Amino acid sequence: MGRNKKYSGYKAYQYLEPGVDYREFKLREAIKKEWAYRVPLSKTEEERFEELMSKCIVIDLHEHPCLYPEDISQAWELCREGREFMAYEALASSGIDAIFDNMMDGESIITSKNGWKWTDIIHDLGMRLCDIAHQDFVIHCKKVEDIIEAHRTGKLAWIAALESASCIENELDRIDVLYGLGIRSMGICYSESNMLGSGLNELRDGGLTDFGYDAVRRMNKLGMLIDVSHAGDQTALDTIETSDKPIVISHAGARALTPNKRMFPDEVLQALAEKDGVIGIETAGFGLRTKKHPEGGLEGYMEHIEYCIELMGIDHVGCGPDTLYGDHAGLYRVTEMRRRTGGFGHYERPEKPAEKFDVEELVKDVQYIKGLENPSEFENIPRWLIKHGYSDEEIAKIIGGNALRLLKEVW
Repeated sequence: MGRNKKYSGYKAYQYLEPGVDYREFKLREAIKKEWAYRVPLSKTEEERFEELMSKCIVIDLHEHPCLYPEDISQAWELCREGREFMAYEALASSGIDAIFDNMMDGESIITSKNGWKWTDIIHDLGMRLCDIAHQDFVIHCKKVEDIIEAHRTGKLAWIAALESASCIENELDRIDVLYGLGIRSMGICYSESNMLGSGLNELRDGGLTDFGYDAVRRMNKLGMLIDVSHAGDQTALDTIETSDKPIVISHAGARALTPNKRMFPDEVLQALAEKDGVIGIETAGFGLRTKKHPEGGLEGYMEHIEYCIELMGIDHVGCGPDTLYGDHAGLYRVTEMRRRTGGFGHYERPEKPAEKFDVEELVKDVQYIKGLENPSEFENIPRWLIKHGYSDEEIAKIIGGNALRLLKEVW
């Protein structure tokens, strides 16, 4: 169906009265016109693009497809209300058939300023499912057939995902509960360590714990996709080795091009490919800045795509831009300020610190990510690939085919 989605005009929580049933925030328009960018194509290339988007199943491996406050400093106040506003209209014109929505992840701070609490995660998921139950455009995706059906009927397959398993604490059966409620992908940890393994921000990576090993085995049995995007290198390698099924790095890139701990070294990327896994290249609100493309943006993103294709093979590369409908770079800035001034009890260790994902440094001079500022600009990926001579078969794999194969193996 491509972008010809059957969208009837539903707005998030339109069955409720703003200011009466929930606290109202002024949300930003989905697309900021002065930031919008579209890779230019010739008439022939444009026709080819439309045909590809019509016949290919397009899967976005990692997003936060909601509207954020116009005043981005209010983002945490919105999170505390426990209600996110999915950008239905913008998604209907994005060309995406299936989207992994990671919801509030660590921003679920309804009862805790640190996030990841079990009750908050369940609240977040339940609130979103209630909204989805009141509309007819988004399908709550629980199996591969739902993605195929969404593509065929002009709908959007919405895949509920968690970036970390921190909320299960030491309760293995909670994985079953999450699966029963519709979660189909979950990360091992989110930058900091938990009961399962070490996060990428830790000074020392202890690898997958015994409990983490048990959790991986349980997720394999259930058919839940395992994500290691925010895990430390050794924890990621241990998870890849332990899992009976291929796993995903839903949103990251190559450390060889962008040297910080948010990216992965070649060793991890090659191990992922050898076990038939897939990486979704991300850009987030900082942009993939490289030596060749210090400005980041779409060009830096595509450099990572091409590097990973060369290293891992084209069958193991997909797209997980990790964007949102709001000021993403600004969100990082206010988040870092909140962490530094919010009384979280964070201290710098006296040992020489490990190289960290320094958000403040990465976004200090970023206004927006040209060409990949929000989920609706996902279309610039196939447009760029057309412009640079990729075949229809190659493009189909990158924008969804590889992800679909992975899900068929895991789910």
